[in-house]
Amino acid sequence: MVRIGQDGELGLSPAATTGTPRRPAGTVRVAVFPAAGLGTRMLPATKAQPKEMLNVVDKPLIQYGIEEAVASGLDHIVLVTAAGKTAIEDHFDLSADLERLLERKGDTKMLAEVRRIANLAQIAAVRQKQALGLGHAVLVARPFVGQQPFAVFLPDDIIYHPPDPCMAQLLRVFDERRCSVIAVERVPYQEISKYGIVAVRAAGPRLHQVVDMVEKPPADQAPSDLAIMGRYVLTPEVFDMLEQTPPGAGGEIQLTDAIRRLLEHQPVYCYEYVGRRYDCGSKLGYLRATLELALARDDLGADVRRLLQDLAASGFSAADMPARTTGSHGTAS
Repeated sequence: MVRIGQDGELGLSPAATTGTPRRPAGTVRVAVFPAAGLGTRMLPATKAQPKEMLNVVDKPLIQYGIEEAVASGLDHIVLVTAAGKTAIEDHFDLSADLERLLERKGDTKMLAEVRRIANLAQIAAVRQKQALGLGHAVLVARPFVGQQPFAVFLPDDIIYHPPDPCMAQLLRVFDERRCSVIAVERVPYQEISKYGIVAVRAAGPRLHQVVDMVEKPPADQAPSDLAIMGRYVLTPEVFDMLEQTPPGAGGEIQLTDAIRRLLEHQPVYCYEYVGRRYDCGSKLGYLRATLELALARDDLGADVRRLLQDLAASGFSAADMPARTTGSHGTAS
């Protein structure tokens, strides 16, 4: 079970038997996962299930992020959820009935996997009772984080680089610079207006000091092509900035606005991570992630490649689909 320390921080007792690397005392150990959104970009699939629980190949989207956190040495996870999201907590909890069933069936491989998921890390959950934005969701986690630096993962983004996870790259920068670090990626000119963009000065290979941040600027007014992606390492002072940040775009408390305030008090860096990002909050990004991650699997890759080759060779097109099959906005005949 998770312990709450006297100062409100997560108790840093050893996690369940995960066998994962742990970071030294005094460094980042806690990862916050804001998972309270409604997932409107993925409707109707998310009408009755959390978007974070949509399967990418054969495991939920949020599991990819938590496994990245654990592989980076973070062993305490805070889930910020909302009403109707208990499936996320259940997925990372013990399931005695399922384990007994798998034992009776002799499915030792899946039994080990189910137990591994339940023992990935110490996981706590807290509710965001009002939909007041990403910044507010991070602020809700404050009692579980306390006065220590922490990581933030946006579950919509899978960043795939098994040899050296994106968060591990950011944590190395934090350990050297001892200040907040944001993951960034260069984006095409025509996509700049979709992202928060940073103005920077060079600080090293792939590393930049942040001078300013602009939320979704027109491409011709953007200070760079470096876009903020869904991984952060933040100092605890950002909580004070969040408390002082008024609602911004969409009437929500924006994390970007709070980090801009933080710039007035301490340096913030950004790092061009190495890895492939999939925006699984969009339908095309989700489909690409499913296909490419399946192709990367030893147990599925060859079969999926043959499937795609068969489709290409057959000249398959949407016209070949049965008449009653429709898109998300179509009407069955």
